[in-house]
Amino acid sequence: MSIHVVSVQGTIDPDAERAIQGCFEELRDIDRLFSTYRPDSDINRIRRGELSVAEADARVVVVADACARAEAATDGLFSASWRGWFDPTGYVKGWAVEEASRRHLQPLLSSSVAVGINAGGDLQLFTAPDADWRWHVGIADPHAPGRLVATMEVANGAVATSGTAERGHHIIDPRTGDPATGVASATIVADSLTRADIWATAAVVAGTADRSWLEKSGSRTGMLVGDDGEVTRWVGATTVAVQPFSGVLAA
Repeated sequence: MSIHVVSVQGTIDPDAERAIQGCFEELRDIDRLFSTYRPDSDINRIRRGELSVAEADARVVVVADACARAEAATDGLFSASWRGWFDPTGYVKGWAVEEASRRHLQPLLSSSVAVGINAGGDLQLFTAPDADWRWHVGIADPHAPGRLVATMEVANGAVATSGTAERGHHIIDPRTGDPATGVASATIVADSLTRADIWATAAVVAGTADRSWLEKSGSRTGMLVGDDGEVTRWVGATTVAVQPFSGVLAA
């Protein structure tokens, strides 16, 4: 993860340094609760039957409730329980980054032009109201490492991408238990990284032919790149192109 502060002075003041440190400390604390790699995390203790969700940290209860709502909203395209136990890893990263950045980083806009956090390619971005700054977000081509398929311009908002480019077919269709196929990458731009992350995952699971989820997603814009290289992009709930595409899409 990386944090980027754009300052008029070109230097970062002590308040910004403290905010950055506070943001990372909160994310480390959330990892302590939700990591599937730490045997002592609340999530692994719940899976082993040593702890109930109700007995866990209050943030676990918040996430469990949110995951249940996300499963209902996506008609099962997203699920934190398809394995038979509670595993919210598909939700927690976006939620944690958004929560921590809004608490620690967004207040820096009182003295900075813009501030943003990049969590493995998922972004929560903020720009001061009177600034003309725009974040230029490159969307990687999942079929050509090192190449961009498009660039999105964002002032305030979030960008999340899910797909096969970095980790192969790791996204599972919770309805079948099989790897999701058909979509090589799905990029969602929304106000909230939590929302963008959920719907990017749902879009991969839905596949290229099913866009019935689009209106419900509340996305500003986005892009799907199919396994066959076909690109679908949209603004709001309106599909604007289904074609090979390379260019700039404003958000």
